[in-house]
Amino acid sequence: MRRVKTGLDVWVEQGFAPLKGKKVGAIVNPTSVDSRFRHLADLLAQAPGVKLAALFGPEHGIRGEAQYMVAVDAARDRRTGVPVHSLYGSTFESLSPRLEWLQGLDALVFDIQDVGSRYYTYVYTMALAMKAAGKAKVPFYVLDRPNPLNGVTIEGNLVGERYRSFVGLYSLPNRHGMTAGELARLFNDEQGFGCELTVVPMEGWRREDFWSDTGLPFISPSPNMPTPDTALVYPGMCQGEGTNVSEGRGTCRPFEQFGAPWVDTDALIARLEREKLPGVAFRAVGFTPTFDKYKGESCSGAFIHVTDRNAFLPLRTGLAIFQALYELGQGGKFAWREDAYEFVDDVPAFDLLCGTDQVRRGIEAGWSLDRLMEGFDTQARDFAKRRERHLLYARGS
Repeated sequence: MRRVKTGLDVWVEQGFAPLKGKKVGAIVNPTSVDSRFRHLADLLAQAPGVKLAALFGPEHGIRGEAQYMVAVDAARDRRTGVPVHSLYGSTFESLSPRLEWLQGLDALVFDIQDVGSRYYTYVYTMALAMKAAGKAKVPFYVLDRPNPLNGVTIEGNLVGERYRSFVGLYSLPNRHGMTAGELARLFNDEQGFGCELTVVPMEGWRREDFWSDTGLPFISPSPNMPTPDTALVYPGMCQGEGTNVSEGRGTCRPFEQFGAPWVDTDALIARLEREKLPGVAFRAVGFTPTFDKYKGESCSGAFIHVTDRNAFLPLRTGLAIFQALYELGQGGKFAWREDAYEFVDDVPAFDLLCGTDQVRRGIEAGWSLDRLMEGFDTQARDFAKRRERHLLYARGS
């Protein structure tokens, strides 16, 4: 089977030559491993002529132990002994590396697996670190990895200025079809970071590839992203975080299953089948979350089975789901999340995730699914043009 070489694998073959004689910092998590499952931090600590000086931990931490929206503390890495600086604390300012942390570094390396959805925070950790590195005049390297959802399909609207947050910091669609390295190029150009950026491209990745086409093992990049199937539904189902419906956290299949104690499963599935959503089928399920929403309570809902990944539209499917749940949960059962979300307390979480208030207002007003998404295709096409010159990979022959 064809096997993609990640940017890290390419550098391993080169003996980390670009870092020889340099004092290095690295932004890492559990996905930062080569084809032999050796972690970048350990490889850098052992690489001749390279001095690993610091590690930087994004949301969930460098070893992936923290749950979502849980602050990560500074520490010392138990394997390499180097200091770990947290890039996910209790304020928005904590998301960027302090300039004093970068002083003395000759290079800052980013190597984390993204999942192709704009809500996933690692690419914004990358962007904010690039901005800081530009100010500190520290060269920045991105070791590229595949987009699990392919690099062709784009779906969704662009984030409006009022709805910028750590789940939508820049003007991206819900499913952007870019790799982290390509996004780094786009951010550096459009945001004017002035970062001395080098992307180490993969070898063998084609734009149309889904994860199963890469020959790579999938390592969970966060506690609730256990499989590539999770990533496939995530562009639509992450929006459940903006509601009182369980998105399956606290179960073994988060985001693929959803529900609440009050859901009438038969009515829900019948409502969804009316939409004739492509590439998907729904199965009735019951589950009891072990943490998060409805911890210890029996929930009823549905499981999302993707039957044709090329036809499947995760955002359209997700919006249809939350529209149906709103209709079935009227009378005080369904509710929008009201507490602060990703350091923002004056905009509803659902609107932050949608990048607009159009969807929530439309659901409340009883609009059709097509009207909820009015204008989204145009915005996606505009983004396709914007991203073109930053792309690094072609389709296969």
